[in-house]
Amino acid sequence: MEQNLTDRAFWKSFWESRKGLIFQLKPNYVFGDLLAKLIKEKNVKNAVELGGFPGYYATYLKKYQGIDTTLFDYFIHKELIDQLLETNGLKPGDIHIIEADLFEYKVDKPYDMVLSFGLIEHFNDTKAIIETHLQFLKPGGVLFITLPNFKSVNGWVQRKFDKENYDKHNISSMDPKLLAKYFTELGLTEVESSYHGKFSVWLENKSEQSGFAKVVVKTIWVAGKVFTKIVPVDSKALSPYIWVKGVKG
Repeated sequence: MEQNLTDRAFWKSFWESRKGLIFQLKPNYVFGDLLAKLIKEKNVKNAVELGGFPGYYATYLKKYQGIDTTLFDYFIHKELIDQLLETNGLKPGDIHIIEADLFEYKVDKPYDMVLSFGLIEHFNDTKAIIETHLQFLKPGGVLFITLPNFKSVNGWVQRKFDKENYDKHNISSMDPKLLAKYFTELGLTEVESSYHGKFSVWLENKSEQSGFAKVVVKTIWVAGKVFTKIVPVDSKALSPYIWVKGVKG
């Protein structure tokens, strides 16, 4: 396994610097429609979110789908998770928490669904990091992975105004066809992959940006939103996300 592009110190600094971390998740949260469909189709009863601190999707699935969810990450700040749960009408302990190294952990009870959102692009060996997900997955279970699309307008924004964050991402992994190929090679079936979302751009360190940068990004955001109302198509150039799913044989 090649070395990952981030370390614990990076994530500690990243999360401690984030503003607006705790908020109420809405029923139409990103990917919620896709997840609801998969959960119904595959009769999912439990799921684990890998690398998911502070647990937005574990919380979302518990709150809106009523399934038994677990958050797995090697950096956990329990107080923040409890705040997120409380804000969303849940209580501490309503989601399970595992703080461990993904590459050393041994799974004793696999799950119906395994998810990660913005995890695999932080590693150099994309196929190998996908493979680590499989030990968590039951036969017949669903693997659902998403990542940002930085081969888009949003990628240009990241590269131009937040090069340090951009460089923490493996841009070559951001290819739906390549991801589907890896899923198939790893023995998964019912594989699907696509771009997701009409348009969005963002900056992780927005509060630290110059006024000029904020104006440019806001202008791009408004123009993109107007354009995608006229041409509402998920695409490589404009869509902010990529997703891929498969079923374990």
